[in-house]
Amino acid sequence: MQVCLASTSPARLMLMRQVGIEPLTRAPGTDEDAIAARAAAERGAELSPEEMVLLLARAKAADVAARLAAETPDFDGLVIGGDSMFALGGRVYGKPYTPEEATRRWREMRGETGILHSGHSVLRVQPGQAPRETTAVAEAGVTFAEDITDDEIAAYVATGEPLHVAGAFTVDSLGGAFITRVDGDPSTVVGMSLSTIRRLVRELGVNWTDLWS
Repeated sequence: MQVCLASTSPARLMLMRQVGIEPLTRAPGTDEDAIAARAAAERGAELSPEEMVLLLARAKAADVAARLAAETPDFDGLVIGGDSMFALGGRVYGKPYTPEEATRRWREMRGETGILHSGHSVLRVQPGQAPRETTAVAEAGVTFAEDITDDEIAAYVATGEPLHVAGAFTVDSLGGAFITRVDGDPSTVVGMSLSTIRRLVRELGVNWTDLWS
């Protein structure tokens, strides 16, 4: 059973490898801002974090599945798409991109608890058949240490690590020492919930252990 990860995230690839799966990886060609804006315009209101991560996870998986069908028509397996957003105090945080924004967020997060929302889409792709999809959103609470100093924040931001991850933090690398508690599946905070992916795979009639390399 082949597996294609609709992502080039090193963290998501690491998770797959840690549980015995060596997937193909494809970068989805989706414009996330355009997708979000179109969905909000159609509804006439902003989407919730849960709705947004699921929408984007589905778009990524569908984009990669369509390209696989065109480029590799004999692909027989699963395509997995994911997206994450962090919510704290009524605000939703994606990737900060700039040191200034990452610093501001860390000063706000210090001593607080937020929710990491992770959307998942799994497509069963078979030659000559329409893909079948299962989806789910997983959530995990993340509590940050209250004694993080401004110097520690500056040093962490200077590494560049928090600039390109949802919420401006990691739990499995340098940022992990500043997190005191995770409520929920810890892998959700890394990039996607492995227990959720396993459940979705089973809903498609595939045994999780058949994905092991």
